[in-house]
Amino acid sequence: MADLGNPKNTIAVLQKYQFNFQKKYGQNFLIDTHVLEKIIAASEIGPDDFVLEIGPGIGTMTQYLCETAREAAAVEIDRNLIPVLEDTLSAYKNVEIIQADILKLDIADLIRRKNHGKPIKVVANLPYYITTPIVMGLLEGGLPIQSITIMVQKEVAERMQAKAGGKDYGALSLAVQYYAKAEIVANVPPNCFMPRPKVGSAVIRLTRHAAPPVHTEDEALMFRIIRASFNQRRKTLVNGIANAGIFPFTKEQIQEGISKLGVSANIRGEKLTLEQFAVLTNIFKAYGLGK
Repeated sequence: MADLGNPKNTIAVLQKYQFNFQKKYGQNFLIDTHVLEKIIAASEIGPDDFVLEIGPGIGTMTQYLCETAREAAAVEIDRNLIPVLEDTLSAYKNVEIIQADILKLDIADLIRRKNHGKPIKVVANLPYYITTPIVMGLLEGGLPIQSITIMVQKEVAERMQAKAGGKDYGALSLAVQYYAKAEIVANVPPNCFMPRPKVGSAVIRLTRHAAPPVHTEDEALMFRIIRASFNQRRKTLVNGIANAGIFPFTKEQIQEGISKLGVSANIRGEKLTLEQFAVLTNIFKAYGLGK
């Protein structure tokens, strides 16, 4: 079976099927064997693992997954790629090709069917325009997922692992880090893809926490506070929460809650850690906010 990490083999497959890249799906196929090997190594997939791949394209990384994992499921939204995948993966009996939108797929049922409900590993080269909905859907869905190793836009990867006070730190950083440990494992330049994207990429591994690293009385309320705090980055935390118009508190009450954190009344949201947001949520919850 031809190694699709070799650009010549990728071109041959595309020509054979007269495949045209679909801009609406954000298709950029990986053509670098070193990067593929880094993704497989970072995902720590072994012979007992079931792995879910999102966006297999022509099956480049899927071949590597089939060689490493016990079994794989490759979920591809583009119908035109299904016959290509059936061809490039024909030598492997441990893969199921699924034509579906990952955001609409019953992943829990797939995990029950393929892995008896036990935690799985996810690997993906995600389209940049839909990275956040896919990642947050996987993390927030209560699914048994051990780790997610994904190729994303470099800027997004940096935001996912950013710490409080940094320029990349925001609501996405806090949301991802509430559910998982985020670690960039490789930076990937545009020339590793076909066609070349206009921006750099990165491979980031999200290792699911066994339990959230902070305690909050109301998870949904905490994320509403976080979103309000970052909606207007130049505003103070007090003004961000007050201006959101979704909390039934006066500005003075919000100031009082923030003062209990032991921080400046003029602090901005990007200076608060996940732990501080959790404490602030519990303070507001005790005041009756969120009921």
